[in-house]
Amino acid sequence: MSAVKRLVQYFAVPDNSELVQAQALAFSQQVPLMYGILLVNSLALAATHTDAPDLLRLYIPALLALACAIRVVTWWRSQGKPMSYARARRLLASTVWVAAGLGISFSAWALSLYPYGGPFQQSHVAFYMGITSIGCVYCLMHLRGAATMVALCVVIPFTAFFTTSGNWVFLALAINLLLVVAALMTVLLNNYRDFSALVASRAEMEHKQAETQRLSDENYRLANIDALTGLPNRRSFDRHLQAILDRADAEHRQIAVARLDLDNFKSVNDIFGQITGDRVLAEVANRINMLRQTSTFVARLGSNSFALILSGATDEASLQACGDVLTTAMRPSFELKLGTVHLSASAGFAASKPGDTAETLFDRADYATWVAKREARGHALVFSDRHADELSRVRRMEHALHTADLDREIHILFQPQFDIALNRTTGYEVLARWRSPTLGEVSPSEFIPLAERTGMISKITQTVLRQALAVSARLPKSLRLSVNLSAHDLGSTTAMEAIARLVEQAGKPCRIDFEITETAVMRDMAQANEGLLALLALGSRIALDDFGTGHSSLTHVQKLPLNRIKVDRSFVAEVTDDPTSRAIIKTTVDLCRNLGISCVFEGIETEQQLDALLGLGGTVMQGYLFGRPMSEEKVLDHIAGENKGWQQHRRQIFGAAG
Repeated sequence: MSAVKRLVQYFAVPDNSELVQAQALAFSQQVPLMYGILLVNSLALAATHTDAPDLLRLYIPALLALACAIRVVTWWRSQGKPMSYARARRLLASTVWVAAGLGISFSAWALSLYPYGGPFQQSHVAFYMGITSIGCVYCLMHLRGAATMVALCVVIPFTAFFTTSGNWVFLALAINLLLVVAALMTVLLNNYRDFSALVASRAEMEHKQAETQRLSDENYRLANIDALTGLPNRRSFDRHLQAILDRADAEHRQIAVARLDLDNFKSVNDIFGQITGDRVLAEVANRINMLRQTSTFVARLGSNSFALILSGATDEASLQACGDVLTTAMRPSFELKLGTVHLSASAGFAASKPGDTAETLFDRADYATWVAKREARGHALVFSDRHADELSRVRRMEHALHTADLDREIHILFQPQFDIALNRTTGYEVLARWRSPTLGEVSPSEFIPLAERTGMISKITQTVLRQALAVSARLPKSLRLSVNLSAHDLGSTTAMEAIARLVEQAGKPCRIDFEITETAVMRDMAQANEGLLALLALGSRIALDDFGTGHSSLTHVQKLPLNRIKVDRSFVAEVTDDPTSRAIIKTTVDLCRNLGISCVFEGIETEQQLDALLGLGGTVMQGYLFGRPMSEEKVLDHIAGENKGWQQHRRQIFGAAG
């Protein structure tokens, strides 16, 4: 950098916004002091020179005082207001040139008074210029350029004038002032450097604090806001629910909680992909936000589940109306790039009661949602006294299930599977039953869904399998037993490994078939396929249960290692009356024949159904017509009776159907 550029940069206003604003703030506090020193000293000098003309004694000082007053007002107007970088820069830039102008003007005025006085007045001129310049330079210590400009504009003419005056005293004063100002400028420049470093350090600290605050805000957002929808997440919901409930209790009023679940949302991800599924969830959040009142708190609990906290009307009719509006808003199609998505949503509402905790209130709304999905899918239900009784039983059942001795309380029954072509029973489906010491006999329709919801189903599966393996060892080798696997079993590597170990420990030959549903394998087709292949390697066989009721049945038939398909009872129930059901059954029989796998028909209860299925090519049958679920002892009796005289027995039951 050239000397000229360095000189220009020395006097120029810095480009650092923090430094410029700090300089402006610091100098604005020194402005009154600086101009006060200048004006008082100038008035004193004018007063001691009574012999000077009025122009020098009155008018010129008045003009200079007016210029000072204008500068004081200019700076005073910036007091108490946030000063922008641009304004601060303008004020500092003007101060450098004003300092030069006033320095030259006051110096010239003071030296012009020198001839109009005696030795004392002349000494006053020297004293005035020296002490006033030192005071002004000190007040300008935060403005390097302006301070230097004042020093140069005063010291140079002062030194030049008094050095040539011929008076050795004044010469000594000139040299003395020159040395003092040089020392003062050295101190000033060091102070300016320290001031700049302090401002930079403070700016860096503020930047770090701002960054820390930003990170804190971001962490808070990540911890409390759902990134996909922008709604509060489960953690935020729990905190707000407790706070709102406490406030409502203190004010002796009610609030309500709602949970809204999208029905069959997983199929959206399976068919269209997760990106499309995410866009659907974001649109669902938008639809809820468009409907909610300002006092309603909305959160996404996770996956396809949303929750609301309502502070308005909480009577049953109002909540039902709110639920109807919400669920209706989910029915219009979602128009997306990859296609049109149709969904429904089920919702459950619960109003608070005195003494409720956040957990109990949400638990009731959650249960109401579960009932809605089971009994009124696509609609909303309000938690009622009936639901309270059911929930109480569910919670007792849940506790009993968690504390149950499964090996003692779970027992199994067997329903025969009869092969018409072979004219004998070829196997039995194993059915789990629970006899609780506290609850008595619990229906599978109650405890199986509960076990799936609470994660207990895998333990029950393994208990049932151990018992089935033990019974299998006591049955004739021609008979096979079928055990059901749940979605939790197929979705858990740990559970499938435990099942495989049980089968392997039982020894060969393995006579256990495993029944799976289409819904169960949809969670993770690859993982389910891997687990099933491991069971096949041990000698097990795989049956696809409830065929025709799930999604993409033919895809599953193609990709899964199946030995058997079980046609759902809903088709069998309508086989005598519904041509479509008969066509589907016929197609399924032909499909199994072409694939070389067997086909089982479930739920056969009448001879008319049997005749229709036989006419369509069916051979393996299961249902009450062939036997209800029975204990192991009755299985042995059933086998013995079949071996003794099945032909006669069959003619008595089926007549011409045989």
